[in-house]
Amino acid sequence: MEEKAYQWACALCRCAGEDETFLQDFWLRLGQSENVYREFVYYLEHQNFLCEYKVEGYTVVDIMVWQMDHFKAQMDRGRDDMKNNGDKMLLMAFDTLLKMERDPERYVELMRTETGTDYEGKYV
Repeated sequence: MEEKAYQWACALCRCAGEDETFLQDFWLRLGQSENVYREFVYYLEHQNFLCEYKVEGYTVVDIMVWQMDHFKAQMDRGRDDMKNNGDKMLLMAFDTLLKMERDPERYVELMRTETGTDYEGKYV
């Protein structure tokens, strides 16, 4: 399974426009996280999210939702590098989960305060 997972990581990086340096860093961090690796492989095998692993209560799907909110805000500003790139959004969700695992406070704060959209009371 490891070879299959690596090949999929390569394909995701290629489709996302990421370079070899990003791939190697991502793969190294993924290999160091049994929990995120399990979520990654589950998605590979089932094309669905397992969502058993949480960092401070957040799953990879929560991260995807947060990223989509940012993506919508970027489109509103005329920037749409992820407009038709679901592979990039998926890869970045797993990448963010790995980063969140190492620095949960930072990412919890970002997810709580950077929603990408304005709503009443957002900046209170």
